[in-house]
Amino acid sequence: MQIILNTYGTMLNRDNEAFVVTNDQGRRREPTDGVTSIMLTRGTSITADAVMLAIDHEIEIHFADRRGNIQGMVWSHKYGSMSTIRKGQLEFCRSRQAVQWIKDIIARKLQNQQAMLLMIETHDTIEAEFVAAAGTKIGQCADRLQTVQADTVADVAKTLRGLEGTASRVYFEALNWGIPVVYRFGERSQHPARDIANALLNYGYGMLYAKVESALVRAGADPYLGVLHRDEYNRPVLVYDVIEPFRVWVDYVVVTLLAQQVVTDDYYSTDETGAVWLEAMGRRVLVQSLNDYMEEVVKMNGLSRSRDTHIFLEAQTLAQKFKAMNGN
Repeated sequence: MQIILNTYGTMLNRDNEAFVVTNDQGRRREPTDGVTSIMLTRGTSITADAVMLAIDHEIEIHFADRRGNIQGMVWSHKYGSMSTIRKGQLEFCRSRQAVQWIKDIIARKLQNQQAMLLMIETHDTIEAEFVAAAGTKIGQCADRLQTVQADTVADVAKTLRGLEGTASRVYFEALNWGIPVVYRFGERSQHPARDIANALLNYGYGMLYAKVESALVRAGADPYLGVLHRDEYNRPVLVYDVIEPFRVWVDYVVVTLLAQQVVTDDYYSTDETGAVWLEAMGRRVLVQSLNDYMEEVVKMNGLSRSRDTHIFLEAQTLAQKFKAMNGN
């Protein structure tokens, strides 16, 4: 379970071996058992006692901006990365193995995008043909991806980004047909969102970034040393690599919420520049929906685990690849 503090004035304190959440809605007590992380946004606060309790129980604390993007983290000193993992990570990033790994990551992302489009309910032949054509184009990008060969990722980074970018553009154009007309968007907008659909996607991806970064830290990897995403200063670029196959989980939750037409004016606000921001109600519904979805048990790679656990297993497997480089 993740404790989310995103309502102005909310405070997290400690009561013996439990957290206490206090705001204008009242006071509730959350035992440490089952709490995996804590996320705070602007206008909320946490006491030093609560921070120490989280550290003692190896519960990460994430500080997020209004878009849901993580700006900082506090985690247990018990994590710590083995030097062999981080040394191996440096070697891996410069190796031919990294080329195959990032190709597999992108291939899985494209496969998941195709699967997501197959789930879209269209309303007429034109819509159905558009979505089907998009799936075909993504498949063509996947085929071209398999032909890419190089000794290092740097040699083919531009090509890989181009294929991934083309597939994503086609994907989001088609994804529009899966949501009611009132929520459809002209283009993908991130900094900031220009419509409610993109505002939900951005906030959901922010939550997913936090989960991936936490998994990498716990596995002993350095989230700031990436494979394909390598040139962004002071950013957890490895997170941007690892997250790609899992983005579709956020897409599914957001499209489902919009298809249910539960979004009201209370969910978001628009400022004088036209930027759209989630309000407390919108954040609350999205956070609960996504966390419920992430806790569902699904089968991947022959293992039935929660989606959250599958992310951690992905990070563990990658950390073992890094560690193995020291034996080469």
